[in-house]
Amino acid sequence: MRTLGHVTFTSSTAARFGLGFAWCGMVIYAASNSIATALVEIGADNPVAGGRNAITFQNLLLLGSVISILPIAVLFRGDWTRANLRRLRRADWVLLTVSAVLSSAVTPGLFFFALEQSSVTNVVLVSRIEPPLFLLAAWLFLKERLVPRVMLAGLIALAGALVMIALRETGKHCVFDIGEIAAALATLSYVASAIVARRALRQIPMGIFSLYRAVVGTAIYFLLISAIQGPDQFRDILAPVMLKWVWLYAVPVIVVGQIVWFFALKYARSSDVSLATSFSPLAGILFAMILLGEDPGSGFLPGAALIMLAIFVAQMRDETAMKLRRVWAHRPSFDARDIRHMFEPIGVLTGTTGTLNRGGC
Repeated sequence: MRTLGHVTFTSSTAARFGLGFAWCGMVIYAASNSIATALVEIGADNPVAGGRNAITFQNLLLLGSVISILPIAVLFRGDWTRANLRRLRRADWVLLTVSAVLSSAVTPGLFFFALEQSSVTNVVLVSRIEPPLFLLAAWLFLKERLVPRVMLAGLIALAGALVMIALRETGKHCVFDIGEIAAALATLSYVASAIVARRALRQIPMGIFSLYRAVVGTAIYFLLISAIQGPDQFRDILAPVMLKWVWLYAVPVIVVGQIVWFFALKYARSSDVSLATSFSPLAGILFAMILLGEDPGSGFLPGAALIMLAIFVAQMRDETAMKLRRVWAHRPSFDARDIRHMFEPIGVLTGTTGTLNRGGC
């Protein structure tokens, strides 16, 4: 028989593992935009016949998603049992399909379009609306506890991102244009997909969830891009230069990043997920600086300071916050009499004690 202590230990251990997965996933996804952009630049420097760039964002996502199907199927093959499939209700299949459409087609499609129209730094900064939105969505739709301290941290981190945007060098990178709008829409889609995934992973085995999402999401993305841009968009997907470099995106970002993030959504608390993603603008900008040579502008240091403050606030334990409140509550209070007592020695020396007492501050 499982005791209460055992249950508590198990849940707390799972939460700690979930926190670790959330931070690993954050680092991977923070680097993903810069990795994809760097690979596209490599493709532009090595065009195929006709001068075309075979390493496009669309080709990277489609081929990378196809490559990810096999390792996911092998890793989670034990979940695909008749018993597990029979337990799934119609509502579960709806959740799986919605999650596949949002996370594997709509969200990456919008992010890649944003990267085509704007800089990695701007896309990273605009996406900082995600942490507070995720917390609010988890509270509204999943009935998870909303921690005011963590919510405050998310807003502080968002303020840091806004400072970075406002203080960037003047020019085209400062304009809130179609690329930034696409980044904001992609962030909203990501929040929705994360909430759906979190809900689905409560009752659906991870193997079924991840493999179904990969297969269906890849198929929908192919059909969506073919309908909008035409199937010729993928004609160079098997070009030698594409097959040579796609692994640098497929393995760390799609395969490892996807699996790590699934575990984070399944086991981590929503506040831990929000805390990890609050740090992503710093990580994303650092990767953009290292891999792409982008200049974050003069707002990087003050914005980074605000984001570090947000992390400190979010990490603050409840006991520490209570101690600070108690110290503030028991601070010395200075009223008018205290001020008069402070000036009494001066009054004795100048003979104005009576004036001070009668004046009343």
